[in-house]
Amino acid sequence: MKYLITGLFLFFVHFLLQAQDLPSEKSLIWEISGNGLKKNSYLYGTIHLIDRKDFFMHKSTKEAFKKTEKVTFEIDLKEMENIFALIPLLMQSFMKKDTSLRDLLPAEDYKLVEKHFSEIGLPMFMINRIKPMFLSSLDPEMISGGDEGKSAAEMTSYEAEFLAMAEADKKEVNGLETAAFQMSMFDSIPYKVQAEMLVESIKQGKGESDADFDKMVDLYKQQDIQALQDLINQDDMNNYSALMLDNRNKKWIPLMEKMMRQNAHFFAVGAGHLGGAMGVIALLRQAGYQVRAYKE
Repeated sequence: MKYLITGLFLFFVHFLLQAQDLPSEKSLIWEISGNGLKKNSYLYGTIHLIDRKDFFMHKSTKEAFKKTEKVTFEIDLKEMENIFALIPLLMQSFMKKDTSLRDLLPAEDYKLVEKHFSEIGLPMFMINRIKPMFLSSLDPEMISGGDEGKSAAEMTSYEAEFLAMAEADKKEVNGLETAAFQMSMFDSIPYKVQAEMLVESIKQGKGESDADFDKMVDLYKQQDIQALQDLINQDDMNNYSALMLDNRNKKWIPLMEKMMRQNAHFFAVGAGHLGGAMGVIALLRQAGYQVRAYKE
């Protein structure tokens, strides 16, 4: 009995300690200090696409950015400007073994996808072998959150804004992982599952997609990273959250530690990577760093 009580006690102690690592403040910008760091670094949670009218950047974020020497994104965005680096990436967008959407979907669903993409100027002979998850990124309706009439030109991204700021300040730009690695993750999710998710998103239509996108943007504007994490957990991708988020977060920590020991860094990664027990903030705190919301 005493071993059971001891075990339960240790479990609850572990649970309470882990709960202390969870970020409770509503903030997108976080200061990283302690654990032997000579200079503080900063972590910012981005949203990869947002309507220009919803875009905002507080004084505290600009202040933190100015304090740093290098800027690090999920991938090195400067690499994306090299046409020779893009060619092999585009080749990775195709499914292996000559697999096509026609092989993955029932005839009725295939016709639905064919009709949808034909209406936006992408005939099936051009996209039939593209990985379904990558194919979603080519759909202007999915890019704009399903908002009818919304063009990609009316959207922006925090990554693009921070890259422009880095270039203006002549700051070196880095990445925590390669674009090739991100593309390879699509191969870890069965193509059939990807195809079914693509069909489901088309069936949901503009209204539901738009509502989901608006909810995400609203939470982002509230800087509620924990609520964003909860929203992600409700998504169809939840079964693959360990692959898309948790495992990557864990791999990033030693890389971030090495970078921060050398220079003051401004890390800009998707806000979905920040919250939760396996989020970057909790993992950095578990590694011994002080991570606090950075306010003006």
